[in-house]
Amino acid sequence: MIPTFLALFTSAFITLLLIRYKFLHEKFSSDSDLEGVQKFHTSPTPRIGGISIAAGLTVAFLFRLWQDPNSGVHLGTLILCALPALMTGLAEDLTKKVGAMTRLVATFMSAALACYFLNIGIPRIGISWIDPIFTVPAFSILFTCITVAGLANSYNIIDGFNGLASMIAIITLCAIGYVAFRVNDSVTIIFSLVMIGSIVGFFIWNYPQGLIFLGDGGAYFIGFWVGILSIMLVSRNPEVSPWFACLINIYPIFETIFSIWRKKVIKKISPGVPDGVHLHMLVYGRIARWLRAEDPSKGFLSNARTSPYLWGLSCLATAPAILFWNNTPMLIGFSFLFCISYIAIYRALVRFNIPKWLK
Repeated sequence: MIPTFLALFTSAFITLLLIRYKFLHEKFSSDSDLEGVQKFHTSPTPRIGGISIAAGLTVAFLFRLWQDPNSGVHLGTLILCALPALMTGLAEDLTKKVGAMTRLVATFMSAALACYFLNIGIPRIGISWIDPIFTVPAFSILFTCITVAGLANSYNIIDGFNGLASMIAIITLCAIGYVAFRVNDSVTIIFSLVMIGSIVGFFIWNYPQGLIFLGDGGAYFIGFWVGILSIMLVSRNPEVSPWFACLINIYPIFETIFSIWRKKVIKKISPGVPDGVHLHMLVYGRIARWLRAEDPSKGFLSNARTSPYLWGLSCLATAPAILFWNNTPMLIGFSFLFCISYIAIYRALVRFNIPKWLK
């Protein structure tokens, strides 16, 4: 647990410094666009939280390298593999000139590096007539890279409100760590815990008041990390169903798939065009912004009141995944149930037919 606490305190301290001395870097680091369709903050805010998360992981790596060189090398390798995803995201945060395709390609490269250096890949999907395809290494690696890049992009999509993406990552990593504990996979446990510590160090400054944002760098970084650990757990432990990895990540994954379908089929626009009707935006617009805070001085603004709804939604998928982590039919069933529930909630919010229990 020492590396975890070192990651937490380092991340929290670096985040504090970034906030305290933002006047030194806000010209480059702040998100000053307050009018965009996907903007819900009310003042320019630094969007370089990925720096503090990376700093926390680096300190944890150095300690782990001294404590246990073997696992330390593995942790350092994964950090190095993540650098293309992190650095291109940070470049976008600082310059606002790095396109989404460039960030996707960089994350694809990070995933490819992780597959090569950590010897991991999606080995199967638990469907007998499809699984033989994954015995072809090239296909397995390609599918792994596409999946990880897509999940990282999904985290960037849901990163719209204070604490949303970061807490979703914490919930998912806790599930990964728990199942890794059940199968005695110490490497995956360590990788999960140190990232949880790093994210928590950032989270205490991001939620509820939003003093700093993850930015593209932070969102792609933690999305990459969650994706790789999800695949690593399944790859290293045949008893873990691949649908466990799917179900714990189903919220950001389905948010992205549904968004692509909604834009392409319903609105007849490019999936890359931003709009203001993602689920978390509807929760904000239809519910959270109309709730009255008991004590506004504590910072529980409508922005922050949005995230717990989505945390709860994510937990509805994570809980059965933890319970049935080795039961593929049950996991497939709960995955489809989540998708149906998501569509039902989305439809109700779009039509202003908001269930009382959501209020």
